[in-house]
Amino acid sequence: MSPHLPPVSPSVTAQLVAALTPRLRKRLDAGVAKVAGRPVVRDGDIVRIAVDDDTDLELHAPGGVVTSAGAIRCGCLLAPDCLHRAAAASAAPVAEPTDPAVGEPRPTEPQRKSPQVSVSASAVLPAPAPVTADEPVPESATPAQCTAAAALHEAAAAVLEAGVEGAGAVLQAELLRAAHTARLAGLPRAAGRAVAVVTALRAARDHDPAHRLGDLTAALRDVLVLAHRLPVATGPELAGLRGTVRRPYTPDGSLRLYGLFAEPVLTTTGYAGTVTWTADAAGRLYTVPDVAPGGAERATGSADRAVRIGDTSLTPRELSRTGLAVSGATVSPTGRLGAGAGVRAVRAPGVSWHAEPLDRLWSVPVAEQISRALAGDLDAPKAKDTDGTHGTHHTGNTHDTGERTARGGRDRRDGEGGRDGHDLLFLDVTLIGTVREAAGECLLADCDGLTVRLAAAHDDPALPHRENLRLLALLASARGARLRVIARLTPAPLPRALLLAASRPTDPAAHVDLGLDRLRRADLPTERRSDTPATPTTPASPTTPATPATPGSPVPPDGPRSVPTVHPATDADEAPVHLLRRRVHQAASGGRRVLAFPGSRQSEAALLRRHGLGTAGELLTALHATAAERTRDPFGRLLPADIGRFATAWLGAAVYTEEVDRALCAAAWGADPPGLASR
Repeated sequence: MSPHLPPVSPSVTAQLVAALTPRLRKRLDAGVAKVAGRPVVRDGDIVRIAVDDDTDLELHAPGGVVTSAGAIRCGCLLAPDCLHRAAAASAAPVAEPTDPAVGEPRPTEPQRKSPQVSVSASAVLPAPAPVTADEPVPESATPAQCTAAAALHEAAAAVLEAGVEGAGAVLQAELLRAAHTARLAGLPRAAGRAVAVVTALRAARDHDPAHRLGDLTAALRDVLVLAHRLPVATGPELAGLRGTVRRPYTPDGSLRLYGLFAEPVLTTTGYAGTVTWTADAAGRLYTVPDVAPGGAERATGSADRAVRIGDTSLTPRELSRTGLAVSGATVSPTGRLGAGAGVRAVRAPGVSWHAEPLDRLWSVPVAEQISRALAGDLDAPKAKDTDGTHGTHHTGNTHDTGERTARGGRDRRDGEGGRDGHDLLFLDVTLIGTVREAAGECLLADCDGLTVRLAAAHDDPALPHRENLRLLALLASARGARLRVIARLTPAPLPRALLLAASRPTDPAAHVDLGLDRLRRADLPTERRSDTPATPTTPASPTTPATPATPGSPVPPDGPRSVPTVHPATDADEAPVHLLRRRVHQAASGGRRVLAFPGSRQSEAALLRRHGLGTAGELLTALHATAAERTRDPFGRLLPADIGRFATAWLGAAVYTEEVDRALCAAAWGADPPGLASR
């Protein structure tokens, strides 16, 4: 996937690939690689690709998106039925629909003509939202929706059968065609998840550093769950599974908002910007997004780009530290502030994180915050706003903020009270050291007696997340540094979160947006500056938990006398459920044939059963059995594998491992299990 090309609508790619002859389809993947490596020149809304010395490709993208097959033109002799047009469409990012939000006028700025990207999922599909009284309740799926669901299941199962290397441009086009059919049938949620699968496949095949196998696995799981449930769902469940294309904005009266923090958005589908988080006096979260087509330079530059809200305009950096008084406000279900003609807003003073009303966000017990986050994953539908709607994600997305703001995959959904941001954690921590993981170093912090791992929210070198984490590691080397932070929960067997913002070490009344602001050594307390980074802290034996420091209390020069227990990084890998999770990921990456090879399947299933995970053992056995199962015709010839049965077995294993991971996450934080927390 080439980031230099404009996004192309899924229907355009599917149409161009379907028009190819069987001979040209076999050459399509080679053509995609060739087009992706050729020089690209942009002239306004026209993008030109020099295929060779005599042939040029032109992509006409009014508004930044290619919306018709005729907008891709080639100068070769075989045009318009040539390979080049289909290759260009397959090499470009996948575009999203451009439907405006309900209750909001069509934007007039060029940047806001672009679509928003759907949030990428990293948890089991949440339960559908209840349907309001004024909405008609569909009794059952229409024949067109059932047909579209079957097409989605078939296309997703074919991708799972082939794996990353086998799912080339042809299989991707079939999945995009199924996604387009689903959108026409009124299934925008399933269509968005199918597009997320294609995006993850292209990132994997291009060896994109932002690719995460977990994102691909989650997207495939979501498509198969939706395709499986839609034909039999009724009433409110069906309405939630179908999803909505438009974001309804409803009047919310007058609001007094206080800036909380801002975070960058950088998606794998070519969108970037900033989302600014604010809170009202009751602690409800609202967002002001500025996301449009662009790359890392836009993600970093948009922090100082003015965003107009009613009668005033503020940059995200300013808004995150001041406040707003809004009258006639309109708000989406995910808490995104509207900017309609009737909205009036003026700048107002902000408050410190330690002052009311923001201080009450940190007064909520950590276990309660974790329960809220995990219950939000179950109870809320996928969000479709750029404001923090993976996700995808953040991510992701409809802009993919969250998979995608956080790591290119993590989504954010509606939280308590219909607001987004349920997975945000407001923690008071004491830094105690660092620990090295596969993705790099992360901070170790004591939070109410728990040892929490705080990781960088994004690995892109253009964003300062990783640099800021290194400087905070210097602060952690002194041990005992007290910080107030905002992080995003990452479900894991150990307490873990992605660090988004933190109080300034030298001035607790101020804060640092770790994805936008760059810490300097001058920002560290003089007595804690050091040229030597923190030593990874992974003792093999437990120690006595340290007493959490209070803000402003003196810290001994040699640090606290004792530190909380730090579990080795390998503890999580020793959990028996990882045996099943590994096979689920292997199938998504390598295809069905990877699990068909003989191996230690019986011993792995037996190990799961010995640890009381009998269901996991049965799922693993079924997964291997369906992968290796082949029948023969009357002449003894092997028949094609039943990829439908394999997809069903894989889906059961994928959903099971996700639920177990959520339960382990709740246990690690000392919170109620997700099922109990949501009741």
